[in-house]
Amino acid sequence: GFKLIRMSNNQRGEPEITIPLQYNNAHWKAIFEKYDLDGDGKISYQELKAMIHSSAYSNDIPTRVVHIIMTKADLDDSGYLEYPEFIAMIHRKDMQGVFGHLVQRYVHSMVPQRPTVFQSPSSDYPDGQYEEEYTCKPPALAMIIISILEITLFLYDVIAYKSVYLSVEGPAATLFIYNPHKRYQAWRYLTYMFVHVGVFHLLVNLLVQIMLGIPLEMVHKWWRVLIIYIAGVVAGSLGTSVSDPSVYLAGASGGVYALITAHVATILMNWSQMEFAVFQLLVFLVVTSFDVGQAVYNRYVLETNDQVGYVAHIAGAIAGLLVGINVLRNLEVRTWEKAVWIYYEQSAAKLLHDPAWQALPTKLKQNAETDGY
Repeated sequence: GFKLIRMSNNQRGEPEITIPLQYNNAHWKAIFEKYDLDGDGKISYQELKAMIHSSAYSNDIPTRVVHIIMTKADLDDSGYLEYPEFIAMIHRKDMQGVFGHLVQRYVHSMVPQRPTVFQSPSSDYPDGQYEEEYTCKPPALAMIIISILEITLFLYDVIAYKSVYLSVEGPAATLFIYNPHKRYQAWRYLTYMFVHVGVFHLLVNLLVQIMLGIPLEMVHKWWRVLIIYIAGVVAGSLGTSVSDPSVYLAGASGGVYALITAHVATILMNWSQMEFAVFQLLVFLVVTSFDVGQAVYNRYVLETNDQVGYVAHIAGAIAGLLVGINVLRNLEVRTWEKAVWIYYEQSAAKLLHDPAWQALPTKLKQNAETDGY
């Protein structure tokens, strides 16, 4: 596999070009000789930069690669790049590792690629617009930590009751589950995400958190993804407390659905930068529609007694869409998107305010109304 970068000439408005960063040696030899105008077998840093910015050579090597080439490949600090140094850099193990390529390709298939911004030839070094779309600094630990906590608490309850099916009655579950009769215990609006009913319930949530949450963290930073996740969890409990007040809540489905719809928002807002945008959108829509539809069918058609809080799924999904479109980075802002952001900001504020007000105990609401709030 090899890295793909999409470049476009913003001044001319030309279409994007997909550029492979790894070919065989013959390909790189041809490019090196193309840059070596005087045929002396070496290229200076300034000469290489000038050629990169020229229209004749703009399709071969991205500008951000120039600095990497000169700092990591100029082994003898001569100020010139010779072909052996150039090809050695291309095949550096720390830059071209197999695992790195697997992670890179997976992240690129899940999240939008950052567009390249035109940079004037007077700049000495590539700026942040040319950095990698994803990074492990800071590390993507939010979803990993949450997943570890969910597994730990689930195992604790299973060990306590010596049964997978009774884990929801364990000490941790009893303390953290959303109990409609204990709405005054405010922590339950959030901590119910650590309680799961069965192994399958836990595994499904873990799968989405790891396979989708971590790539989102690597691109949008952990704190943005965590905000969306928590917003989905809280919206799920608040929405359920208003529309389905007799239902207990367990599981991280609200947060998981928030991640899914937030990702759908990034697909829509970064459509031209996405790989497999249509495929991803269809997959997520089918999965979420099937899951929610099954919960509704089981409850109202089959009249099962599992009392799945499907409202939490829907509320979490809405929260993810409204919050995600404002919190996640839009890698290429367009004029029409600013108006959409304003609308979604107002909708998100109302979404969180109304259920929260309804979920308050009656006495607190009466006191607030008396005080003029």
